[in-house]
Amino acid sequence: MMNNVHMKWERAFLIVFFGNYIINNVIAGIVSLIPSNGGGLWTLQYNLYVLLAAITVGVVTWWYSRRAPLQTLQSGIIFGVTGFVVSVLTTLVSGMSSVLAQTGSLSQLVQVLPRFGPFLWNWSTLYLLGFWVIPAALFGWWMQKKMRKPMMSNPMMHQAHAPMTSEVM
Repeated sequence: MMNNVHMKWERAFLIVFFGNYIINNVIAGIVSLIPSNGGGLWTLQYNLYVLLAAITVGVVTWWYSRRAPLQTLQSGIIFGVTGFVVSVLTTLVSGMSSVLAQTGSLSQLVQVLPRFGPFLWNWSTLYLLGFWVIPAALFGWWMQKKMRKPMMSNPMMHQAHAPMTSEVM
């Protein structure tokens, strides 16, 4: 199944990591300028964050796909899932390194792993999966659909280059 999807993995990882950086730092910084109107997930800040993150994922998917040999729904989904996994792993490594830097204790570092599971079991993780996979999959689907459309050509052009047969003469 993976043999027919041609991806440049190192390029995908670098672009996904850069997109993750933009989402977690630039988009979060822009959205933080909007006044908060309460708690919960349904605030203007959070919804704007998810919307801008999805747009950013669409842009980085386009950036990656410009040089991809095959632009399909499957490659879009794989790119989106790659973005999700990189984002989760970046969160884990950031959490572990910050605990180690703050405490300097390996015993405190080991306690991060059991707390990471409940941290992932949250609606925010589902949103993270959504804003990485949905825009990337939609872009891949759109490119696949665009590639399937037959090229409309001028019928007169085919007649001009057709070989002469005895029936035409």
